[in-house]
Amino acid sequence: MSRVFLTVLDAVGAGELPDAADYGDVGTNTLGHVIAACDPKLPNMAAIGLGKITSTGYHWDGPVAGAYGRAAERSKGKDTTSGHWEIAGVRVEKAFPTFPHGFPASFIEAFEQAIGHKVIGNRPESGTVILDELGEQHMRDKTPIVYTSADSVFQIACHEEFFPPEKLYEFCRIARDMLQGDLGVGRVIARPFIGTGSGHFIRTGNRRDFSLPPCGRTLCDAVKEAGLESIGVGKIEDIFAHRGLTKSDHAAGNPACIESLIRFMKTDFNGLCFTNLVDTDSVFGHRNDPKGFAGALEAFDVWLKVMLELLNPGDLMIITADHGCDPTYLQTTDHSREYIPILAWTPGMQKAVALGDRKTYADIGATCAEWLGLPDRFGAESFADALR
Repeated sequence: MSRVFLTVLDAVGAGELPDAADYGDVGTNTLGHVIAACDPKLPNMAAIGLGKITSTGYHWDGPVAGAYGRAAERSKGKDTTSGHWEIAGVRVEKAFPTFPHGFPASFIEAFEQAIGHKVIGNRPESGTVILDELGEQHMRDKTPIVYTSADSVFQIACHEEFFPPEKLYEFCRIARDMLQGDLGVGRVIARPFIGTGSGHFIRTGNRRDFSLPPCGRTLCDAVKEAGLESIGVGKIEDIFAHRGLTKSDHAAGNPACIESLIRFMKTDFNGLCFTNLVDTDSVFGHRNDPKGFAGALEAFDVWLKVMLELLNPGDLMIITADHGCDPTYLQTTDHSREYIPILAWTPGMQKAVALGDRKTYADIGATCAEWLGLPDRFGAESFADALR
């Protein structure tokens, strides 16, 4: 029996990609800049190779037993969806569309007719800023708030007392069905919130993402089709449009997701447990908060010691990311086009193994597949042999 625990630290990039200039991201290095600015203590990640990834700048004098490297994104864009899909073996050849000037008026009018409500907003904006600016009008006029960002997203924010989450999800499903073709954004995101007025609004844990279905066969599909367990934790089910999973726990926030992951680690199964830890992205990266970002990394590192101790012989743990979101890069609060780190460990490893800079995120999916005895390689190169 083999188990693979694939954990994505959302937005924890490891240095700008060669094409970062095409995305306005020259000079970004999420991990390196957070480490330089805040000096987080990450001994457990360091013990399996974090400091060996030179772009992180993490100093560690202790022993290292684990595999380490980085991977480049071949998909177009720098989105959560394209990043996770490529990790799982599916490359996005055409970037999901973005709407820097808001969505077309003709679409907004059709959407308003479909949901039976006028909407307000329809511009790129920070989620917390737009709540402060439009939240009170939303409450007064019962008008859902629509907004986007530099990412390929259509976001709908509603106060839970006026539009309960299930009603908001209904709006999102309608938008998802309508946003196809040239309007086919990567994600429609439900952003429920509570609060009494400007400066006091808080987004709740009832967020949901409604993604397009993957445009190819993923690692999750392959694992499920082989009769193995394919488990998603956090927003994995949303990113893959509920496809390719045998179980899912839509836990919200890092503490709940880590608790869920550890619960699954304490069970016997044969297959994959794919986890997204979102707080480094949504709570700290997009809010230009390097101190909070560093704190989230430290909290994960504490739990990593527990996770590694729960691995059985034959299990594999891979820690990676899906893109960057450098909180020290004050020109923007958006994702950044970066390498992602790779840290891999299996019980019995006694030395440091350099994986180098991989040509595609999909090498991770290929490795997971080989580790589980599956033939799929997704046009990528497995590094499973280097771990044995």
